[in-house]
Amino acid sequence: MRLRRRVVQAGLVVVGLSLLAAPAAAQSVNRAAIDDLNEQLLYVALPLTLFVELTLVYVIYRFRNNADPKPTVDDPALEVTWTAATGAILVFVGVSAFVVMANPYITPAAAEASADGDAFADDTEIDVLAYQWGWEFSYTDVNVTTEERLVIPADENVTFRLQTTDVIHAIYIPKLGVKQDIFPGRTMTARTRATEPGEYRLYCAEMCGAGHSRMDATVVVKNQSAYDTWVENQTATAG
Repeated sequence: MRLRRRVVQAGLVVVGLSLLAAPAAAQSVNRAAIDDLNEQLLYVALPLTLFVELTLVYVIYRFRNNADPKPTVDDPALEVTWTAATGAILVFVGVSAFVVMANPYITPAAAEASADGDAFADDTEIDVLAYQWGWEFSYTDVNVTTEERLVIPADENVTFRLQTTDVIHAIYIPKLGVKQDIFPGRTMTARTRATEPGEYRLYCAEMCGAGHSRMDATVVVKNQSAYDTWVENQTATAG
């Protein structure tokens, strides 16, 4: 009876943890792809975790008073079974991860290279300049530049051309699933399509000096009409 109670308690703990780990609604296609992968891996990990823990509880209980333990007996069928099961799980994890990594929003540089650089011609393009310790955003199509505040349209593809003036930085927008290192002397690419208007935080995710902790910015996602109005206001102010 006590063993059964412990098994039930362990099962409830695992179920509770799975509910807590369930992702909320994603704010971008990047975040959705990452959350879907995490959910798939969670469905694989939870049964394995439960199986291992229950087996451990059983073995501890079953052999707790074994004063004369015997060595295990070879069981080729069992060994082949768990080796094949492990291989199948690893293949599933590898294929799932590869599909996400091949997503043009997660690894845009690869998609762009395979399409000879024309894959994102219709995207809203923003030049991002990182420096110690701040961010500058230039909207090339409308000749607008902002600092510490990035405004993008919702439900539209946005491509970031990333450069740094000094050391290695990394753009990181957790809620949008955007993260990309920025190396000196190179132009890096990041891409997203935000689906939920709102304000999000942008951070530098690479230790870049004494001011690293304050190198952040605000990302504002606006619906298309509000974004167009913002661009018009910025253009008028600049003029």
